[in-house]
Amino acid sequence: MATRTWQGESQEDNFTGAIEKQTSKVPSTTFLGLALASMGASLTLKIMGRDDWALFVGQWAAPFLIMGNYNKMVKQHGSDATSRAA
Repeated sequence: MATRTWQGESQEDNFTGAIEKQTSKVPSTTFLGLALASMGASLTLKIMGRDDWALFVGQWAAPFLIMGNYNKMVKQHGSDATSRAA
């Protein structure tokens, strides 16, 4: 089964394009910093004996890193192949 999308075959909606236009302005190191900060906050909460909160805050690191990865891909490849074809 072929699942590849070729350039110009699909188009993102205006809402997605607007979000990506704004988020692409955020430096990629911001997301890495947020991930590291959540790990540090989690460690601090764990030391303080707030185990449930430590687990909750520690789980934020992965989504921050995923958002950073998405942000980097949008910056490198754009959100829509048709917008770059022109």
